Amino acid sequence: MDSHHTVDVHAPPDEYYSGSPALRTPGRTYPRYSQFGGDEEAVPGRSLPRQRSMRRRASIDDKASVPRRFLIDIDTVERIILEQEDTNGDHQITIEDLGPKVLKVPTASSGGFRTFEVRGTYMLSNLLQEMALARDCGMTQVVIDEARLNENPVNRLSRMIRTSFWNGLVRCMDDSGIQAICADPKNTRPGARPIIYVPHDDAPAYEYYRGVARDLRDLHIKVVRLPRNITPEYVKSINDEFGILALAADVSYDAGGRLVYRPLPFVVPGGRFNEQYGWDSYFEALGLLVDGRWQLAKNMVDNFVYEIRHYGKILNANRSYYLTRSQPPFLTDMALKVYEALPASDEQRNREWLRTALDAAITEYFGVWMSTPRYDARTGLSCYHPTGIGMPPETESTHFDHTVQPYAEKLGVSIAEYKRMYMSDQIHEPELDEYFVHDRAVRESGHDTSYRLERRCANLATVDLNCLLYKYEVDLADALDEFFGGRLHWSGGRELTAAEWRVRAEARRRSMDTYLWNERKGLYFDYDVVLHEQSVYESVTAFWALWAGCATPAQARRLVDVGCRKFEVKGGLVSGTEESRGQISLLRPNRQWDFPFGWPPHQIMAWYGMYNYGFVDVARRFAYRWLYTITQAFVDFNGVVPEKFDVVNMTHRFQVEYGNVGVDFKKVPREGFGWMNASYQVGLTYLTSHMRRALGTLTPPDKFFQKSNWKTDGTLSHTPTDTPNPVPVFISQAGTPRYRTQSNALFGSLEAIGARPDPSGLSADARKRQQQLALAAGGSPEDDPRVGDRHGFGAEPTAVAAAISAAKPHTSSSSSSSTHS
Repeated sequence: MDSHHTVDVHAPPDEYYSGSPALRTPGRTYPRYSQFGGDEEAVPGRSLPRQRSMRRRASIDDKASVPRRFLIDIDTVERIILEQEDTNGDHQITIEDLGPKVLKVPTASSGGFRTFEVRGTYMLSNLLQEMALARDCGMTQVVIDEARLNENPVNRLSRMIRTSFWNGLVRCMDDSGIQAICADPKNTRPGARPIIYVPHDDAPAYEYYRGVARDLRDLHIKVVRLPRNITPEYVKSINDEFGILALAADVSYDAGGRLVYRPLPFVVPGGRFNEQYGWDSYFEALGLLVDGRWQLAKNMVDNFVYEIRHYGKILNANRSYYLTRSQPPFLTDMALKVYEALPASDEQRNREWLRTALDAAITEYFGVWMSTPRYDARTGLSCYHPTGIGMPPETESTHFDHTVQPYAEKLGVSIAEYKRMYMSDQIHEPELDEYFVHDRAVRESGHDTSYRLERRCANLATVDLNCLLYKYEVDLADALDEFFGGRLHWSGGRELTAAEWRVRAEARRRSMDTYLWNERKGLYFDYDVVLHEQSVYESVTAFWALWAGCATPAQARRLVDVGCRKFEVKGGLVSGTEESRGQISLLRPNRQWDFPFGWPPHQIMAWYGMYNYGFVDVARRFAYRWLYTITQAFVDFNGVVPEKFDVVNMTHRFQVEYGNVGVDFKKVPREGFGWMNASYQVGLTYLTSHMRRALGTLTPPDKFFQKSNWKTDGTLSHTPTDTPNPVPVFISQAGTPRYRTQSNALFGSLEAIGARPDPSGLSADARKRQQQLALAAGGSPEDDPRVGDRHGFGAEPTAVAAAISAAKPHTSSSSSSSTHS
């Protein structure tokens, strides 16, 4: 029987178990075998008293001369392992369970007459997982390789993400998948019927979904065509009519003129987040690209283009209650990374696809981020500021009770009655109106929630948002130069040039230097555009300036020195400092985007930024800490891959608002969590082979760094010319900031209009000191025009406007009056 088992032992479950020689005949009998390793034999189907203490896992196991395989009757072994090992009854085997952590299992080579001990939390939990996966494939009795149970945890987790988790997160809005995607765990209204909202001007989508509703009558699907002008008032009017929003599809017609409509599959974050989210999708796309799933990543870009075209913005997610809210913008970088991964067989088609994506990004840039109410003309910076009205309806019914209670008591009505009266405009309360503007802005920021943003988010020009918009501007300049001859005719009505985007980027960078950079503290801070002052909250989003490339080498050096001390902890990067968060109490509970929590986006952004500025060992150190945190939880807690971690106390088990998605499963994890999956796959590309081996043995970070003589003070270990392999994914030039020489053209035009002081006016000592600072941080003063006086531009908006005007083609028409040009 064993000799026919030729399937790769680490193949995906459907392939591995379809090739298993295990018997499916239910009448198969097995010899009696020992359940615990004692003298008395255990008969499958009958529990035994424990006659003596059970031997727990030893440090050295017997070695098999040939690969060992186990003959498993799934019903029997699953029942025994859960009765014996799952002492807290959660259908998982974890280090918190108090069982003996040893089980004798029949070997396949003996036909089930001999047994071998499977020991330890990791192998026992893998056995439980594998039995669940085999059951999914229709098996009742199966042969399982020992190599599948004791597989290196790094390899096992990466394999599960690549072959199983991504597939578990795929959704599609076609007739076969519409029931799954319509399910909204956030919709707690009893008897709610599925609703599909279709853009007013997408006739094929309306026709298709009307047909789906007819064909699936038992689901009672309601198809609604949205109005041409989707106003905040309209969105408020459908607060009680939760529904899914249509996304992109391949649309064609057959020879008979019949519609052929194929909605595009995409990836969701997981758990209660059962729709395509904004910034989640960017990080998920990075992981998908690492794993070669470029088509899914491309589909998600296409969905964003569709959202911009039909809904006016990249949405928080494609649900009706998100129609007035966006999320952190990543489209240009996402589109460029997907473009680089597309097959080279049809370059012309790929180039046209990129043009479409960048055109949509430009529309979003002007229509959302450079328009009222999100754009602040005085500073030249942008804020999160959605236009929704009142309480966000997707929250739990009691979520705002503590906020509303004082107002209800003042009026002498119940909380529920006050909320009803407030949302139906029977009462008006300006203080609550302002509160909900900021609350919705926090949700648009993606950082919901944090004391950094609470009750003020709509007034903050945040570091993260303006770094992202700077990256838009630089990406568009570079892409226009590299792929489109320096100019692109925008669907908004005029031609845009690379030079114009470079002026915009430099204008924003100068404004960020003026309002967000704090030289004394060595960090970027959010800026309150109403109070005209910097926030004092220290956030790890300061590192986003390195990802975007808007910090000078001197600023980067200072930022790394300060940021490593403030944000680097045992398990990775923490969201903010404990001092900034403040004291926690029953009346002031912890927020999930504050200390001590760490999140995948912050890690990935910092890795890239550090590496790109030449801080190679810092990037790898950060990555090792984070991957250790994930791997340790995966090994100790039945394969869990959660949404976030407490990186200070090294746990995913904590009480915080909204809980921790991805931890509630039975027997086997099937999805992980979108951006956590991605962070693991991307993070592995930063590790050397030595680091990966250490991670596979769960060597704690500080122990590994100490034994490896690893620098942990933030100093550079390598120069850009001798950066060691491997070069991480998405890094175009190892260890050097991605400066483009054509950026110098910007400075020529700025000097021509007097917007930037001539650096030749500096003393020789000053110029020499600037070059030394640049070189010390791995930059080149010849290639990096940003080194120099950084205060001669930000305070002169008229000069900036003149530079932008000079960069525009003479034949261009003016942009829409609703956008800032």
